[in-house]
Amino acid sequence: MCIEGLGPKQIAKRLSAEKILIPSAYAESKGYCKSANYKYPTRWGGQTIAKIFEKPEYCGHTVNFKTYRKSYKNKKRMNRAKEEWVIFENTHPAIISQHDFELVQELRSHRRKMQKCEEVNPFSGMVYCADCGKPMYLCRSRSLTKEQEHMKCSTYSKDPNECSAHFIRTCVLKELLLNEINKLLDYVSINKENYLDMLTQQTNANHLEEAKQAKKTIAKSEKRIAELDKLFTRLYEDNISRKISDERFEMMSRNYENEQKQLKASITELQKFVETKEQQSDDISSFMKIVSKYEHLTDITPEQMHELIERIEVHAPDKSSGHRQQKVDIYFRFRIACSSAVLDRWDYPKKKKAA
Repeated sequence: MCIEGLGPKQIAKRLSAEKILIPSAYAESKGYCKSANYKYPTRWGGQTIAKIFEKPEYCGHTVNFKTYRKSYKNKKRMNRAKEEWVIFENTHPAIISQHDFELVQELRSHRRKMQKCEEVNPFSGMVYCADCGKPMYLCRSRSLTKEQEHMKCSTYSKDPNECSAHFIRTCVLKELLLNEINKLLDYVSINKENYLDMLTQQTNANHLEEAKQAKKTIAKSEKRIAELDKLFTRLYEDNISRKISDERFEMMSRNYENEQKQLKASITELQKFVETKEQQSDDISSFMKIVSKYEHLTDITPEQMHELIERIEVHAPDKSSGHRQQKVDIYFRFRIACSSAVLDRWDYPKKKKAA
């Protein structure tokens, strides 16, 4: 349901209407536990749904060290950051695929306000202003026809002096997007091996060299950290033997410690950078699997949108030629490929407002 574009509250509303038992009531019905913490066994809440979205256990993994206690005297458990979790993969049968789980995490990272309209627009949370980088608002109402629904820069909506409207109709954007997606699908179906080789070569050229330089910087930083440890030891010995004063020792040791902290923080960031770059080869395989699922699209659902597209950027219109032209950049999933197209105002006439 989340991949289809529904938010936690909308999903909770649907489950409640279908009389699905909440987790506590379900566990009690199976004899796993007895709980009196709920009053209505089929009344779901948005927070419960949101917590379900974040559980790697549904992918077949075991997660440890999610909580801790500050001391043995304090019985209250504290939540650890996700980076500190220890995950043991494939320890039990999965009920959700890793692909769907990661897709939902991506969707949740672009959370947006729930709209009153029941139909989910596939462009919600996917379109950004190319100039300020902020999301574009979806503008729709009962007084507007499908052809009149449009998107505009959120920065412009708050302050017209900070950016321009970057206005674009969703029907026009959908037509352009389907055209670019189908171009890619047609090319891949005919030239799959060549396209895969091209992506691999492009990845090697753009990312492996960057990863190599990052690894060199990491090695250099680790060497410097070891040197600082030795310098600190010598500094301590000089202070004990009274070769340097306590004040001097405190100042120099503080400088060494600060430098070490900065180097360690830098190493952590660089290691993440290297992992991201080395992940590109796996991303290519994942992208090719997704693309191979489709032959030709005549429409696009929220699920297909999030599977195929990572981000769409809309540029400001250019009227220097005497009529309105507008560039749109489409970034496919994992940033594996990018397509740019120019919309011409004459190709997409305005639709009159519904009576």
